[in-house]
Amino acid sequence: MRHLIPSRPVVAAPLLAAALLTACGSMPSSGSAFSQASLPAPIQVPAGHKVALETVGVGEITYECRDKAGAPGQAEWVFVGPKAVLTDRSGKAVGRYYGPPATWEANDGSKLTATQLAVAPSGPTSLPYQLVKANPATGSGAMSGVTYIQRVALKGGIAPASACTPAAKGQQQTVRYQADYIFWKAA
Repeated sequence: MRHLIPSRPVVAAPLLAAALLTACGSMPSSGSAFSQASLPAPIQVPAGHKVALETVGVGEITYECRDKAGAPGQAEWVFVGPKAVLTDRSGKAVGRYYGPPATWEANDGSKLTATQLAVAPSGPTSLPYQLVKANPATGSGAMSGVTYIQRVALKGGIAPASACTPAAKGQQQTVRYQADYIFWKAA
């Protein structure tokens, strides 16, 4: 009597291969150009610029419990600053992101700050999308000539869920986050 079990891997193998190819096809690769077509219009980089560097930032955001502006006797979590390692698409560390002020620094020593131009919601449990206009870089290297930076593909980073009461003022908490930082230069 012939068993059907040995034939299942033969049938399952093409299905598994198709599923893997589909999953891999949806991942950005270092050879494909970043597309901002699916991003909200306010955070799209103007025409005349090209992607210079794609990074993934993984780290934490610090929040502090402070008096709520314009609301005496109330407190709220206030963004203090980020601290993240920037890696390229292959996972190699290429720099870091920290603040305040928000600073992107490449391993070659070049670094820059920026001015926020726009934000747009990215999801209920994640920081918003962001577009910033880069200030001139210090040092020569990867950050030289960068004109814009987009923060996209966000995971986490929103203010802590724990209560921030007047009695807790001054306490700090960190939350984990991940975001892609896309660096643009004039074309």
